[in-house]
Amino acid sequence: MKALVLEEYNRLVYGDTPEPECGPDEVIIRVKACGICGSDVHGMDGSTGRRIPPLIMGHEASGVIETAGPQVAGFKAGDRVTFDSTVYCGVCSYCRSGRINLCDNRRVLGVSCDEYRMNGAFAEYVAVPERILYHLPEGLSFERAAMVEPLSVAFHAVELAQLSLNDSAVVMGAGIIGLFIVQLLRAAGCGAITAVDTDDGRLGLARELGADVILNPLSHDILREVRRLTGTGADTAFDAVGIADTLMNAVDSLKKGGTLVLVGNLVPTVDLPLQKIVARQLTLRGSCASSGEYPDCLDMIARGRVNTDKLISAVAPLSEGAEWFKRLYNSEPGLMKVILVP
Repeated sequence: MKALVLEEYNRLVYGDTPEPECGPDEVIIRVKACGICGSDVHGMDGSTGRRIPPLIMGHEASGVIETAGPQVAGFKAGDRVTFDSTVYCGVCSYCRSGRINLCDNRRVLGVSCDEYRMNGAFAEYVAVPERILYHLPEGLSFERAAMVEPLSVAFHAVELAQLSLNDSAVVMGAGIIGLFIVQLLRAAGCGAITAVDTDDGRLGLARELGADVILNPLSHDILREVRRLTGTGADTAFDAVGIADTLMNAVDSLKKGGTLVLVGNLVPTVDLPLQKIVARQLTLRGSCASSGEYPDCLDMIARGRVNTDKLISAVAPLSEGAEWFKRLYNSEPGLMKVILVP
C-alpha cells in the first residue's frame, strides 16, 4: 500500500509499505480522509519523543471497512466509520468506570514512543480494534468526519468545566481546539465568550464562530479587558495553548472561585502562580484527549451544530503530505486544518 512514512526526523516519504494485518477483533479500514494534527507536526522533529521513526503517523481519520476479523460483531465490510485516536484496553479500572482516556494501557494511533509503536492512518489502510469504532451518520462526508477527534477533545474539556447557563468564559488560543471550544460554549448557553490569541486572522474566525470579544495580548491588557466585560472576572477559562503566558493570563482572567481547564501543553512544565490560585480558591482541571464523546460530536457535526468547514484550510492528496507538513511546521499564515486523502 501507499503511505506517508516518517523515515527519520523531519523527513516524510510517500511510498510503498506493507499492508497492516487484521487481528481477530480488528478491522482493516480503507482510509478516505486523515487530518494533520498539531501533535504530528510538533512530533515530526523529535521534540516530543512520541514519534520515533520509522512511523506512519495520523489519528484523525475516517474511511470504509475493507475487512473485519472473525470476532468483530457490530461492524462489517462496507461500513462507513471513524475511530477514536485512543486505543484503550477495556478491562482496567479506569476503562470499567468509563474513563477510557485514563486507561492504564492506553495507546494512541500513529504514535511511537519507548513503550509502544502503533502505525496510524496516513496510509491507504489502517488496522484498528472494533471497540474504538463508530458508524458515521448518513450523509456525513469523510472530510467532516475526520474532524471529530479534535472536536471530541474540545467537547471533553467543556464538559469538565461544569458550566452553568450564561456563565462567562475566556478561551486562550484560537487554534483548532480553541475554535471548537468557542463553538461548544456558544451551543452550551454561555454568556460572554472571549477569545485570546496573537493571530488577528484566527481571532476574526473566533468572532465569526461565536466569540463575543476578541483580544490580542500584544495590543490589549487581558486582565483589564476581561474585568471590564465581566465586572469580577470570568467564571471559566480554557488554556488551549499550554505555555507560561497563556496560563498566567487564564488565571488572571478568572473571578474568585473560578475554574481553569487546562487543555493544551505545548511545553511540559510552566511556573504555577500558586498564591493566586490558593488565595482566590481557583479550581484547576486537566483535560486529556476525550472519553467516549464521539457519538455526540458526530451528531453535532452532522446536524450543523458546529462548523467544521471554516476550519479546513485544504484537502490534498496524501502524496503531497510532506509539503503540507512543512507548511504547517513553518506556521504559514492562515493555515488551519489540512486533510490528506490517500
